[in-house]
Amino acid sequence: MIIGFQYCSIMFPAASLLTTLLLALSIAASPVEIRSSPITLPIARRLNTSGGTINLLQHDQSRAAALKNVGENTLSRRTGSITVTNDATSYIAAVGVGSPATTYYLIVDTGSSNTWVGADTKYVKTSTSVDTGEAVAVTYGSGSFSFEPTTSESDANGELTFGGTDATKYTGDIAYTPLTTTYPASYYWGINESITYGTTTILAETAGIVDTGTTLILIATNAYSEYQSATGATEDNATGLLRLTTAKYDDLEDLNFNVGSSTYALTPNGQIWPRALNTYIGGSSDYVYLIVNSIGTPSGEGLDFINGYTFLERFYSVFDTTNSQVGFATTAYTTATTN
Repeated sequence: MIIGFQYCSIMFPAASLLTTLLLALSIAASPVEIRSSPITLPIARRLNTSGGTINLLQHDQSRAAALKNVGENTLSRRTGSITVTNDATSYIAAVGVGSPATTYYLIVDTGSSNTWVGADTKYVKTSTSVDTGEAVAVTYGSGSFSFEPTTSESDANGELTFGGTDATKYTGDIAYTPLTTTYPASYYWGINESITYGTTTILAETAGIVDTGTTLILIATNAYSEYQSATGATEDNATGLLRLTTAKYDDLEDLNFNVGSSTYALTPNGQIWPRALNTYIGGSSDYVYLIVNSIGTPSGEGLDFINGYTFLERFYSVFDTTNSQVGFATTAYTTATTN
């Protein structure tokens, strides 16, 4: 099955689909036969500010550590016993369940293997409800996602398409790459890529994942050090993120993600956190913060990068479980200046 995303990142464990809202996703128009019309749902980014400011780096690095440690045995992979949902920021889809339908707001998370409702809204039994008395096993599918960058705390800026892709949401062609066989990245939507800053390679080809549940772009510690040095950024004590002066920002070069035979360039504007949201993460409205940070471990660990939604919001993303591949395409927002 295929799922399409416009603007954001989404990750599904390759052995069992992990989304709050995805039971069978399919993504790609050509690689998979579409048996019914695709279904598209709007999705919105929501910042969880209930506890005050958001510590993006802490949440993302904690999630990365959990993702690396999951899947040690068949049972844990099947039950999703380790919680890896990022509660700092998330993508939400409104879904009607039952007849008459009750609306539930589901987190779209490619790093989880469960689909369920009832966290914030009590489950309402309807005429179509059936109590099976059995545990539920969730199988994975595939899907595509379409997003655009947003500077709002809660803004419907993306779409989740089940059963196909939406050619109106991307430019050029979708380029596909096979899922990696390197563990533990292979447990999720893992791919192989290298990263260059300008023309300088900061991360040689290695395995990592594409994840809608991670906000930032996390890279191996050695690559992070090279990126920090190349950009001239300093670590900000308040946020933990890299911070730039305006002059240094003007000197930023493209950050290139080389996947297969394709290169996806994150422009200087695409490398910074939306300035309108600086205060939500404990930052100053006067500063420029970078959305690239350290995953916490050096390269060679089997999961050396996470392309989070700040990467995915600049590209159209496709998750194709039938053919075990991930696809990307440029969009009208790839080179947008929104931050």
